[in-house]
Amino acid sequence: MTMKRLSRRRRGPLAVVTLLLTALALVLGTAPGSSAESGWWVPAARPSPDSGINVTGEPFKGTGPDGKVRGFVDAHNHIMSNEAFGGRLICGRAFSEQGIADALKDCPEHYPDGSLAVFDFITKGGDGRHDPNGWPTFKDWPAHDSLTHQQNYYAWIERAWRGGQRVLVNDLVTNGVICSVYFFKDRSCDEMTSIRLQARKTYEMQAYIDRIYGGPGKGFFRIVTDSAQARQVIEQGKMAVVLGVETSEPFGCKQILDVPQCGRDDIDRGLDELHELGVRSMFLCHKFDNALCGVRFDSGTLGTAINVGQFLSTGTFWKTEKCAGPQHDNPIGLAAAPGAEKELPPGVKVPSYSADARCNTRGLSELGEYAVRGMMKRKMMLEIDHMSVKAAGRVLDILEADAYPGVLSSHSWMDTDWTERVYRLGGFIAQYMHGSEQFSAEAERTDALREKYGVGYGYGSDMNGVGGWPGPRGADTPDPVRYPFRSADGGSVLDRQTTGQRTWDLNTDGAAHYGLVPDWLEDVRIVGGQGVVDDLFRGAESYLGTWGASERHRAGVNHAAGAPASASSSEWSLFTSYAPARAVDGNARTRWASGWSDDQWLRIDLGAPTPVKRVTLDWERAYGKSYRVEVSSDGTNWRQVWSTTAGDGGLDTARFDGTTARHVRIHGLERGTKWGYSLHEVGVYSD
Repeated sequence: MTMKRLSRRRRGPLAVVTLLLTALALVLGTAPGSSAESGWWVPAARPSPDSGINVTGEPFKGTGPDGKVRGFVDAHNHIMSNEAFGGRLICGRAFSEQGIADALKDCPEHYPDGSLAVFDFITKGGDGRHDPNGWPTFKDWPAHDSLTHQQNYYAWIERAWRGGQRVLVNDLVTNGVICSVYFFKDRSCDEMTSIRLQARKTYEMQAYIDRIYGGPGKGFFRIVTDSAQARQVIEQGKMAVVLGVETSEPFGCKQILDVPQCGRDDIDRGLDELHELGVRSMFLCHKFDNALCGVRFDSGTLGTAINVGQFLSTGTFWKTEKCAGPQHDNPIGLAAAPGAEKELPPGVKVPSYSADARCNTRGLSELGEYAVRGMMKRKMMLEIDHMSVKAAGRVLDILEADAYPGVLSSHSWMDTDWTERVYRLGGFIAQYMHGSEQFSAEAERTDALREKYGVGYGYGSDMNGVGGWPGPRGADTPDPVRYPFRSADGGSVLDRQTTGQRTWDLNTDGAAHYGLVPDWLEDVRIVGGQGVVDDLFRGAESYLGTWGASERHRAGVNHAAGAPASASSSEWSLFTSYAPARAVDGNARTRWASGWSDDQWLRIDLGAPTPVKRVTLDWERAYGKSYRVEVSSDGTNWRQVWSTTAGDGGLDTARFDGTTARHVRIHGLERGTKWGYSLHEVGVYSD
């Protein structure tokens, strides 16, 4: 189904230039021939033999007429996952000093016919048999449905860069449980050891590409550690590579029988180490519940297999409950996974789950909140994909309370109901690299929000991430990708990509490897319209906008901290105090609690007239359903500045037009529970 999106808003200078240059290319019969090309973008000493790039034309530099950078963003890739999971799950390497024949070869146990390609069988079905030979024939891999073979060879990434991509997030990834139960491995399963190795290998790949291009700093592949550096790299026409982390038990923060195996010191040491390695974005949980947060489930057979892994790692299976709001986690499903289930101890079975209980009982733990605030302190960006909706909702509450923009959804694992909250904060969203029809339909669904907030879009390829990639639409499709085609900026021409004896065509091969990302983008343009590609081409500026705003963020001054507080009533207890001062003491473990009736209030004296624009309320389980925020200059005459009748507890942020007041009052009108009103902390801010 072709979806036209060539609105007047979308038909900007980029679209017009692209159409004109494409027409000119057809008239002149332009055909690529990279062997005769020269320029700063052509390597001085590419290894021989090596993969073809099959692109001609100078990559674009600088900024657009509006002074903004341009280019596509892959917000979720795994270049070095062949080094993860014990080193034998993903076969082949992104580069090798010995050349392409050494880099693109299968795992030893896959020879001679794939009979022992166990993970191939698990992920693809069948008996796992395949031709193991990579270079030079590539008969059976890489392929869009072959999840265990290298898809990120450096020259294929180079082709994506030549096709207009300017940001690549390399998520360092592993999973200790998968490593431990997999038959073949040649190294430790320790997750942090693997993360360190993958980071080092990424820097080695940068040095390798630099040598090909003539020396340090000359390659297209530039690892960046701040947004200004990334902007400079993109203005130079090169690719900014950002390091992220996606692992199940970061800093050793697993849990066993609900007992955390890490503490705050472990989190601080881990975040400091990752930051020193150059990591600037990360997931706090992935696949398994850990000591930091609960996860958004996987479904079907894969979900059952991961639930088994959850038990092997933590001693507990996933637990579900009815969702409190419209957001929900993925259904777990009841599909059998015999290969995984046989790993369970005798007598232990995967539980069944109620169809109307779609939410993980686990949200963001106290340690998880500490980690979130630790990332904010270090100006890092937080990935909320893979978090349970309960955890993600709490994270968004925390970020909103502090106006922190560094939130990412990089590959369609966030509940879509959160989309506007992410954009309102200033965050960045990328969609999983679905087939062009599905990708275009989802882009259309969220188009109005991107226009409202003036943001670009990204894709998350998840290459080498065992996820599956777009299959072919078929040679007989009425609207195929026609080779050669022009890049989105109009400056380069791309033909079918050739490596060794194999030439790939997106129409018949699908997105088999990273070099076909530009071909997939052309397919998205054909199916979804120029507007989708224009939004994607604005992705680089939006991603850097989120990153830069995170770096510039400064925590506001809480004028309520330690201020005198009074209340209409306070609950009495022999064992602890629930006095009003508990809500402004800076301790999230203490709280003010009122009497058990509706009309109650908490008043804070700021000591002097103070600009007030934002009030945060961290509710205990006894929350206010209907309440208002009031201000006063004299403590006698009050005026309302904000109110709600739909409070649902958690961490609320009340924003309103700035005013000056000495006193702030939280006035409860209707309780959300049978108890009174109870607040852990109240914050009052001028920003």
